[in-house]
Amino acid sequence: MRGDTTRQAAMILGLTPESFVPQNHPIRRIKPIVDAALAELSPLFERIYSDIGRPSIPPEHLLKAQLLMALFSVPSARRFCEQLEYNLLFKWFLDLNVSDRPFNASSFSKNQERLLSQDVARRFLLEIVEQARQRGLLSEEHFSVDGTLLQAWASMKSVRRIDDADPRPGQGGKNPDVHFKGQQRKNDTHRSTTDPEARLARKGDGEAARLAFTGHVLMDNRQGLAVDVAVTQATGTAEWQTALTMLERHGGAARRTVGADRGYDNRAFVRGCRALGVTPHVAQYPATKRRKSAVDTRTTRHPGYQQSLRVRKRIEEGFGWVKTVACGRKLRFIGVVRNRMWAELVMAAYDVLRMAHIEQQEAAA
Repeated sequence: MRGDTTRQAAMILGLTPESFVPQNHPIRRIKPIVDAALAELSPLFERIYSDIGRPSIPPEHLLKAQLLMALFSVPSARRFCEQLEYNLLFKWFLDLNVSDRPFNASSFSKNQERLLSQDVARRFLLEIVEQARQRGLLSEEHFSVDGTLLQAWASMKSVRRIDDADPRPGQGGKNPDVHFKGQQRKNDTHRSTTDPEARLARKGDGEAARLAFTGHVLMDNRQGLAVDVAVTQATGTAEWQTALTMLERHGGAARRTVGADRGYDNRAFVRGCRALGVTPHVAQYPATKRRKSAVDTRTTRHPGYQQSLRVRKRIEEGFGWVKTVACGRKLRFIGVVRNRMWAELVMAAYDVLRMAHIEQQEAAA
């Protein structure tokens, strides 16, 4: 029998968003971790928000919203606010009622400076890492480090000479033709008018140069959790320099190891690691007359060296997740500072997702 398409609208609905979220949904394991981290940041929020005036959007909602954007592949704040109108799972995660109206997308940009001034995103990431530490998910001894290029929110057509000596662009309206064939564009002579902090970079020989930033992650080897993250200009030496900075500010055991690919096989990085009390388990360059590896058999003879090289590949899982699920293949912010804030929140989302998955496996065992 064919059903009737006519339905009577309910005037009173005695249900909450909690009723619509499945009991076995992974988001239920993620929410307690996030709420515990935000509770630790509550005194900070009290200091940076005024006691008088009209109530603003709670900072907890803004941070949770950006986690949801990463977890559910929402590409922009405007798209998220549109989905918040009808997505009951989003409302439940933000502790909203069914009838609550979504906040405006401009709330993200209006509150961004306040959150940036107190480095809230980084503190939130550190609280998530602390939650992982309390659960015994960190080793504190063995780490891996790597970097990746993140495409900037700027077109190659925006690259101009610093002295404005480029020829006038051709016709094309909003998307003009730019003829740069035969011209050599370098970072010391050219800048992007859209994002001046972006730099021309390429990951390997034979690849096209693009405007990009460098993203860096320091991973704990026990469960593949990111314990530190950074975004810098793509200078060519930023990877190993930033790696030393992250190792220095992230303490741990008296003796630590760090696994890395052959891009970190240089004497400056190896010397810096040993000065910090960190054993560099760096993949060796093939021995040639022009270049020798910075590590020798004193390091490579130990079984832990090969184990570090195997485990360090897990860091690529995080990069792949950020660029696909979290829509991070092309950045949507301008400048290093804002993109760093985005990266810290995205990696916090990756960590809580990993932690929820680990708890599920332990419960099923």
